[in-house]
Amino acid sequence: MNVEKLMTNFRRPRMGRRLIALALSLTVMGIGIAMFKTVGFGTDPCSTFTLGVSRRTGISFGTCQLVFNLLLFIPVVCQDLSRIGIGTIGNMVGVGYIADFAMRIISAHLPEGGLTMAVRVVLFALSMVIFLIAASFYMVVDLGVSPYDALPQLIAARVKRLNFRTVRMIWDISFLSAGFLLGSTVGVTTVITGFFLGPAIVFVSDHVKSWFAERE
Repeated sequence: MNVEKLMTNFRRPRMGRRLIALALSLTVMGIGIAMFKTVGFGTDPCSTFTLGVSRRTGISFGTCQLVFNLLLFIPVVCQDLSRIGIGTIGNMVGVGYIADFAMRIISAHLPEGGLTMAVRVVLFALSMVIFLIAASFYMVVDLGVSPYDALPQLIAARVKRLNFRTVRMIWDISFLSAGFLLGSTVGVTTVITGFFLGPAIVFVSDHVKSWFAERE
């Protein structure tokens, strides 16, 4: 049954549109993470952790992100293949390295004295908007979720005493705290991505889900 569900993730209606939207959303998410790191107001919980690991080990963020997701990928594959799709692989492999590339480009063009607070705030606002929209599209195209997102779903399905929201909160806070202890910045970006990603997904879905619906 799980294998059948897995295959449906590779045979969605309007696959051409879904793949284009997926590629664009993953690219923009990577650029958004690079911008978050540049302005220094924190990142999402998962990136906070892997950036902390990268900071302590000297390994690139993209490689840390890939290894971390590979470790989380194992229990997801063992428990529920239906959550795996092209989007899962793209997130694991693509976002971190896109962020690395974008960080190098941005660093090469930063002024010697760094960015002023006003510029940082403007860049933060712009990057937050595009990141939320891109992450929403990533979810709406429904081509699989990242292992980081899939595991709390699996845990919530098996731990009946806790609902998904509680499990996800504990999950995010755990990795956020670990990232902070490893030296990552925790700030307003973390709060906004935590509280506004869900509403952003609903908003985007209401407006674009028909783009990916099966032809009548």
